[in-house]
Amino acid sequence: MAAKPIPGTTLFDGRQAQKGYALNKMCFSFNSAENRAAFKGDEEAYMRRYGLDARQSEAIRTRNVLGLLAAGGNVYYLAKFAGILGLDVQDLGAAQTGMTKEAFKAMLVRQNEQPESLVDD
Repeated sequence: MAAKPIPGTTLFDGRQAQKGYALNKMCFSFNSAENRAAFKGDEEAYMRRYGLDARQSEAIRTRNVLGLLAAGGNVYYLAKFAGILGLDVQDLGAAQTGMTKEAFKAMLVRQNEQPESLVDD
């Protein structure tokens, strides 16, 4: 059964996981303070160390969250990268939806207040 597309959303499936393997592996490495420091010291060398492709590298350079998702990034691993930038998962959600962080948080609160399911079956 094929997943129902959500406009403006990149579905993280097996194909995306394969495409983003190097990027996600790099972001996972940011669990280590030593690796975060190495990345901050020389981002280009660090990206080469993990074998990021041109699209992934450019998205890292420009801090383009949507580009990172499109290039195979998994939001949970990208959160490690976002942490280096002083961002949190709500910042990533806001970027994905084109909202400000405040508007994104307000939307989450509204959704949690609604008793019916927001997902179509």
